[in-house]
Amino acid sequence: MRLKHCHCVYDFRRLAKKRLPSPIFHYIDGAADDEKTYRQNTRAFDNCDLVPNVLRGVDDVDLSTTVVGQKLDMPLFLSPTALQRLFHYDGELAVGRAAEQFGTLFGLSSLGTVSIEEISKRVKTPKLFQLYVHKDKGLTRNMIDRCKAAHFDVMALTVDTPVGGNRERDLVTGFTTPPKPTLKSLISFALHPAWAFNYFFRQTFELPQLQAYLKEGTSIPISVADYFNTMLDQSMNWHDAEALAKYWGKPFIIKGVMSVEDARKAVDIGAAGIMVSNHGGRQLDGSRSPFDQLAEIVDAVGDDIDVICDGGIRRGTHVLKALSLGAKACSGGRLYLYALAAAGQAGVEKALSCLHAELVRDMKLMGCKNIQELGRNNLRFR
Repeated sequence: MRLKHCHCVYDFRRLAKKRLPSPIFHYIDGAADDEKTYRQNTRAFDNCDLVPNVLRGVDDVDLSTTVVGQKLDMPLFLSPTALQRLFHYDGELAVGRAAEQFGTLFGLSSLGTVSIEEISKRVKTPKLFQLYVHKDKGLTRNMIDRCKAAHFDVMALTVDTPVGGNRERDLVTGFTTPPKPTLKSLISFALHPAWAFNYFFRQTFELPQLQAYLKEGTSIPISVADYFNTMLDQSMNWHDAEALAKYWGKPFIIKGVMSVEDARKAVDIGAAGIMVSNHGGRQLDGSRSPFDQLAEIVDAVGDDIDVICDGGIRRGTHVLKALSLGAKACSGGRLYLYALAAAGQAGVEKALSCLHAELVRDMKLMGCKNIQELGRNNLRFR
């Protein structure tokens, strides 16, 4: 299977599985406990049907939108995800450049493998930084200050990781960052020589947002769950979030909101947006999907704050359903990580091209010339 044979997210997943060692693939693909929430994130869209209109003159379709002050050419952006140079040697640079080609927002993680400064220099598209608040307050402040100096546009505080989820696939494969050589992992690396060559002989794997403060994750292997459990600040509260928003001073998003109560608190502290997200099903298994929670959150705060549906997106129709419920935009991680692993920047660009084409085609089939014409009148729930 080659890139030319990939036409949807599921095709990119199959190609990524062929090209990645088992521990690396299952880190992307896996989730918490029984992975029920992970599966429900996408299945939730199946309980909702689109009702199209016809004869609406849809020769030109405008997909543009504005989210937390950022003008985007399409209502889908690339959520921040960790450790991208484990999946392809260009990592976040490949993803950022692809986002730039489509005029959409690119997210960089605190656990990213390309520095804030390099992304700022080489990626010219709206940029979001995902902040994990560490016990080391100097580290947290340093990341914010670096983002200010690098002119990042948006800060997203991730709030659903006070501890790491029980990602059992990682326990089975022994996944750590950086990868820890064991007999099992070395066999897997040997069976994927192209990946092994790129990992061991190209630029040294680093976590440049963290390495001046922490050795764990860069030179000392650690599981993601253990990293969250030992390095992140479990005492974080809404007062702390408000202080961070004020210190940042630009558009501020709370990522990981799943309840109306928390959505209202995000409004109260002055956040510009919320990402309705359960961390891709990687934290609390058995929790609701973002799409299932979207309507009640939009009804409660949609006039006061930008609501983003994050997670489970696999098709253009999923985006249209979320927009019809009142989301300002959608975002996702796996939808581009599989493509990154499959073929680097070219893979991410093709994945975005496929999704963009779906959005344009599906908008025309819906009888809508712009996303403002989408609404709940064109949805029916089973």
